[in-house]
Parts: sequence; C-alpha cells; structure tokens
Amino acid sequence: MDMHTLTRDLYAKNNSKIVMLVGDGLGGLPLTPGGKTELETAQTPNLDALAGRGVQGLSIPVKPGIAPGSGPGHLGLFGYDPLRYQIGRGALEATGIGFQMQPGDVAIRCNFCTLDAQGNIADRRAGRIPSEESAPIAISLRQIQIPGVEIFVEPVKEHRFVVVFRGPGLGGNVKDTDPQATGVPPLQPVAEDAASEKTVEVAQEFLRQARQLLKDQPKANFHTMRGFASRPDMPSFEEVYGLRAAAIAVYPMYKGLASLVGMDIVGNATTLDEQMQVLKENWEKYDFFFIHFKYTDSTGEDGNFEEKVKRTEQLDACLPAITALGPEVLIVTGDHSTPAYLKSHSWHPVPTLLVSDCC
Repeated sequence: MDMHTLTRDLYAKNNSKIVMLVGDGLGGLPLTPGGKTELETAQTPNLDALAGRGVQGLSIPVKPGIAPGSGPGHLGLFGYDPLRYQIGRGALEATGIGFQMQPGDVAIRCNFCTLDAQGNIADRRAGRIPSEESAPIAISLRQIQIPGVEIFVEPVKEHRFVVVFRGPGLGGNVKDTDPQATGVPPLQPVAEDAASEKTVEVAQEFLRQARQLLKDQPKANFHTMRGFASRPDMPSFEEVYGLRAAAIAVYPMYKGLASLVGMDIVGNATTLDEQMQVLKENWEKYDFFFIHFKYTDSTGEDGNFEEKVKRTEQLDACLPAITALGPEVLIVTGDHSTPAYLKSHSWHPVPTLLVSDCC
C-alpha cells in the first residue's frame, strides 16, 4: 500500500499542535578523534531539559550513506519519499520567491562565484556577497536574450539567484555546473535525457553571455547552475496528514519547499526572534508549524566550528518561546549533517529530539 494512502486512512482530526524546529545541517563531527561535535560542545540548557522529557535518536533523512541536499532532506522530514518526489533546487528557489512557474518551465538555482585568472573557481559563493551587492548584478543578467526562449532572472539572497527558461521543448534533467570544489573550472551542463538537450543549449548560451557581462566584477565574475527542475506534481500536506500546516522560514528555498507541499508561508521574518513572534501570532490558525533555521548549515559549510557552536546555542535559546505555547508535540532535528570538519553536507545520521505526552 502507498504510504500516503495509509496515512489518509489513519489520521483523525483533533486540536493538537505540532512544532517541527529544523536546524539545517544540525549534525556534525568532532575536529579531532574522540572530541566533541558542535552540538556536544554547545551550551544547550533548553535542549538538555527537553531531552529529559522526551526521546532522542539519530534519523536518516534519505537512505544510509547518502549525503542529501536540503530539498530531499526536508521532504523526508515532511513524510514524503525523497526518491519518489525529486524536486530540484531551481523549482524550490523559484517557488520560494513567489515566482509562478508554468508547465514546461525549467528553473535553475544559480550561485555567483569568483573565478581566478586561470578560470578556476576561487570561491564557490563569491565571498557570500551581500544581497545589496548581488541583486543589481543579477538584474543585469536580464539583458541576456536567446531566440525562442523567454528568460527570467530573479535575485534571491546573498550569492543566490534564480533563472527560469520558458519555451517549447525544455526538459529539466540536466547536470549541475557546480563542481563542489575550488581550484577547478565550472562544469559544463550535460543533458541526462534527450528531452533536456535543448535546455543544455540554452544554458550554454546563457553562461556564455553571462561570462561577458560579469567579467569585470571583482567578486561575482561568474556563476554556477544547480538544480535544473520543473514544478513537480505532489499531494498536499493537509491531504496526506489532515493537518493545516504553516512554514516560518527566512530563506526562499525553504519557503518554496514548504509551498510545494501545500504549507502556508506565514510572516516575513528575517531573524529567529521574529520567527518566534510569527509563531505566536499564528498559533490558533494552524495544526503544524515548520520553523527553519539556516545558520547551523552555512557555518558548517564555511568550516567554522566555533560559529556553528554559537548558532546552535542561538537555536537552543528560542525553545522557551515555543514551549510556552504548549505544543502537544515538539520535534527538534536537522535535514542532514553539515560537519564544519568537512565543510559540506555529509551522510552522517542527524540528532533528533521528540517531546510529547505520548512519549
């Protein structure tokens, strides 16, 4: 039996409140053998107190041995099989900023990067260029024109922007151009099926024109393309679980992911404190709340162990605001591990805490 068919048959409506607090990339590793992870190093009195009331364990967001992206990781947390519902980052980012994708559109999540004189990537995120600097640069790419295709370019946040191709005969099964490493050149887009060959031709021409337009930029002198994707067709969270769900996120990609599964995007918070206020204001309107915290991931990707510890402590500090509302179920977990030691997502299981009167 299909899992979602089973959940539809089993759920019963009630007045319970569920909060899922996701520390992106929460899992980590010690810097030296036998040492402590970022989570073990952090001072987390609130998590410690909750641990005495609930149950703890390690979760595997996708499958053992797989280092998942944030999209598959979150789908797993939401109860969707990430191997069945594969959503590219492009569709997540585009949906997250409110772009209305049409059938046949292909969206791409792009990262500004810095190339050295030899054309190799010196910085995969252009020094995490601030949004106020990156947005005008992204907008400048709107002058790119390619016959037979309508092109949309939208700034997102920091080094991120979205490109959407619209036209006949486009497929989204294209390999990323980000090599996930520095000191090497960007990869070429490669079609993984015949239906995506035209998309590759368009992407190659877009990259060619972008390189000319960006060549004099001191930081963002090129960009990579990731997560070529069309909008997927999937059942809503409420249809599957009978829960009215709200998402409280800062970064567009996570708003997009929540939107694709039918969650309402509430508030316009930019800080964790503001997210807690949005939660309080919407408490009576929803059954399920997804709260996303990005910085345990970004500090891990930067290889900054100490800063990830601080961000973990910041996450811990928000818990009293949640518990004061009295949720019947509270989950604290991550979508994947991002050890500062590795500077990347990893396959390691993710610490998970579940607190409920039923535990």
